[in-house]
Amino acid sequence: MKKGKKVLILSASAGTGHLRAASALETVCRSTPGVDEVVNVDALAFTNKLFRDFYSKLYLTLVQDAPTLLGWWYETSDEPWKTDKMRFLLDRLNTRPLVRLISSFQPDITVCTHFMPAEIISHLITKKTIQAKLSIVVTDYDFHAMWLSRAFHRYFVALEETKAYLTLLGLPAERITVSGIPVDPQFGHHGDRPSLRRKLGLHPDRLVILVTAGALGVNPAEQVVKSLRQMTQKVQVVVICGKNPEAKARVEAEVARVPSRGVEFVVQGYVEDMPEWMAAADLLISKPGGMTSAEAMASHLPMAIYDPIPGQEERNSDQLLEKGVAIKCNEITTLGYKVGRLFSEPARLARMKEAARQMGRPQAAQTIVKTLLAESDSTPVRVDMGQQEEMAEQVRKR
Repeated sequence: MKKGKKVLILSASAGTGHLRAASALETVCRSTPGVDEVVNVDALAFTNKLFRDFYSKLYLTLVQDAPTLLGWWYETSDEPWKTDKMRFLLDRLNTRPLVRLISSFQPDITVCTHFMPAEIISHLITKKTIQAKLSIVVTDYDFHAMWLSRAFHRYFVALEETKAYLTLLGLPAERITVSGIPVDPQFGHHGDRPSLRRKLGLHPDRLVILVTAGALGVNPAEQVVKSLRQMTQKVQVVVICGKNPEAKARVEAEVARVPSRGVEFVVQGYVEDMPEWMAAADLLISKPGGMTSAEAMASHLPMAIYDPIPGQEERNSDQLLEKGVAIKCNEITTLGYKVGRLFSEPARLARMKEAARQMGRPQAAQTIVKTLLAESDSTPVRVDMGQQEEMAEQVRKR
């Protein structure tokens, strides 16, 4: 009997998107013939506490307290290899337990949904410490320079545009797969919408707006409720507050404060069945994180984008707007007005749903795992110093 593969999936708990992508890949690996063993690891769990806290909390701190600084850093660091040496030194000094884990497991295939562990694996391949194939799964609709790797076997990206960009930088097109962003396979199951709405306690024939309050934050979620209350259509607004009891209590208080005319509010905390809520909805109000957007597209669900975080969310927003799957609201006070206008144009909403269907890749995780198992070329792509300088020069000229 032919021996199956040992697969190591590495992510990082800097936000939840990288972990969700890794979980989707793990789910598919466990049900796919040809995989004997799969291990899914948060790479930050194998670093020292100081580094782990710094890495995982820095991004959230910048998002909450200094988004303009975050946007500036994102743009200025988006040059191939510009911050590479400093990041590589920091990562190597703080990830020795991770290196030991990788060396002891000796995977046949490694898949990284975050650039930090990809950088470590790349170094181990270059030094011939391990023989594993390294594949990198980009979890946004945009490609930032930090995802570049000195040695790799394959990139999995969301868009043809990203593949074109990487090819223009000099990476071989045959080693870049446009797979989409991997989401839980449940997001591809749509079923009968009226029956699904009844199951969730919703009216089967009324439009449904889904609001991810956990992504928006406490105060914006309250403002969203106030704005949507102004709508004249009979709609159902489901507010998902996640693991934030304070947000849920404040949103519930705002809902109870003023009776609505035609708008019915349903407030939920953390839900396990997000694929069903997305499948039941007609519009998602959220920030455009890569994973949330990919889950919405897999659910054929258009989006109303509010206040994207400077950096990757702004770039995700650009792609979603360009593809015709989203509207954007710069002022939360006019959100209800803009959504009401959209719902008063059924043909426009239908076009957005069709565009979301075309953009969605509900089978992305399956595509990635199938490609990994079929990969025959074990020779890594190596990017030498000369090629790195050429890439950087191309970007500096743009």
